[in-house]
Amino acid sequence: MVEIFGSPWFLPVAGLLAGTLLGFVARRSHFCTMAALERHWYANDSRGVRTWALAAAVALAATQMLIAADLVDLRDSFYLSPLFGLTGAIIGGLAFGFGMALVGTCGFGALVRTGGGSLRSLVVLLVLGLSALAAQRGLVGLVRVQVVDNLVIDLSHAGDQSLGSLVSALVGIDLRLAIAIVVALALFWWVFRDGDYRRAHASILTGAVVGLVIAFGWLATSLASRHAFDPVQLEAASFVVPVADTILQMITFTGVFPDYGVGLVIGVVLGAALCAFKRKDVRWEACDDARELSRHIAGGFLMGAGGVFAMGCTIGQGVSAVSVLAISAPFAMASIAVGARMGLGYLIEGSPFAAFRVFSRA
Repeated sequence: MVEIFGSPWFLPVAGLLAGTLLGFVARRSHFCTMAALERHWYANDSRGVRTWALAAAVALAATQMLIAADLVDLRDSFYLSPLFGLTGAIIGGLAFGFGMALVGTCGFGALVRTGGGSLRSLVVLLVLGLSALAAQRGLVGLVRVQVVDNLVIDLSHAGDQSLGSLVSALVGIDLRLAIAIVVALALFWWVFRDGDYRRAHASILTGAVVGLVIAFGWLATSLASRHAFDPVQLEAASFVVPVADTILQMITFTGVFPDYGVGLVIGVVLGAALCAFKRKDVRWEACDDARELSRHIAGGFLMGAGGVFAMGCTIGQGVSAVSVLAISAPFAMASIAVGARMGLGYLIEGSPFAAFRVFSRA
């Protein structure tokens, strides 16, 4: 078994299997953060938002159980870096959310739609991946260094940027597990306080599966890091930088095996395609005109660059980072929500600030 964990094929295969399950479930249940926010704001339907919150709660509970059982050690995860990029979480979150509204979905949703035959989403993914590379290593990266890297908040006194570590450092008592339990219970309480949602069994199953897949990612990469000869990045699921890595793996020989994230990206498309074929739901779709194409290109660019600035997307920060209680998660997700609302205001009401005018009148 140890030899399996140390194999260079273990991570991409594990990611492929996890991604296939994730893509199949998301396609079947229409799991999409952007759609959930739209229904919540415009139709007063919170079922999608509750499913997303349930996924975060399950991921948090499962991940913390793995940590308590000493099966994973996530202190080296980039989500728990003691250098907290507050400006990146806010600026990147706003950009990602606005781009998400322009496209109609996030990076994960674009992968799911691509599996169903959406060529528009394929264009979005290509632009997202290239802009993520530019934000990492190109000209956009020069801006990132100035507005994010050079303005990080050093939380080394707490050991890392998890909420549990920060509170523990403040009071002088190790409260990490207690904080995790309180947050998880609060999320579960909010999700299930709605009687109608308690009867939405398909949505509950979807949230549970998504959360468990996130925890599985931490377990798989942790096992590989313990037994592999080469360094292994601890990750659960994110769909910005891994999309860029997948593009690089496909167009050039990098000299290294694909990692868990690359397998996950390919698996999501495969799983969504399997679901679409099974349900006879494959539809080849392209942009209707140049205006729609330009909107998707702009949205893909904002999501790619914004996701790198914020160090995650709606799944990366919204579920993976929540599972380790990184304090970047609430800042990034709040900014993504505001950016998405501004984007919808721009598309539907003609101004990105229409939402704020509504709030001020109220």
